Amino acid sequence: MSVPLTLLGLLEREPSHGYDLKRDYDAFFGRGKQLPFGQVYATLGRLARDGKVVAGGAEPGEGPERKRYAITDTGRTEVDAWLAEPVEPEPHLQTVLFAKVTLALMLGKPASAYLDTQRAAHIRRMQQLTEIKRSGPLVDTLLADHALFHLEADLRWIDLTSARLKELAEAVRKP
Repeated sequence: MSVPLTLLGLLEREPSHGYDLKRDYDAFFGRGKQLPFGQVYATLGRLARDGKVVAGGAEPGEGPERKRYAITDTGRTEVDAWLAEPVEPEPHLQTVLFAKVTLALMLGKPASAYLDTQRAAHIRRMQQLTEIKRSGPLVDTLLADHALFHLEADLRWIDLTSARLKELAEAVRKP
């Protein structure tokens, strides 16, 4: 997740204070990992330095004075380019899975036991995500669907690899 570009996108919607940006980021994009206030303000500082946002004067209110940030034309152009660019397709967990299985085989360790443990962990996570789908709002449901589809692909890979461990062990054996 690109925090600077996401904050720029939120600012394109409307000028906001850092507190409001954090609240909106956490509500829509911070599932399981909220954005620290320090990161919000450090990011806004860099965006201002780079001419992508401008900070208004300090506004009095309850608590410390706050600045309202607004996106610039440069920031809008960057958001538009980011939104138009496809996300790089990459395996999220499979690279690590492959490395662990291959190293286990190279080291003469029980790769099949590792795959069984990983399968069980995936199934537990899928059960949690399915519960979120049943009881959560639409945003959570769509995020859970995305994660479930990735986990399903990982499970297919785990099953395929389990069936081919003997072949893989021969392929990675030191000559």
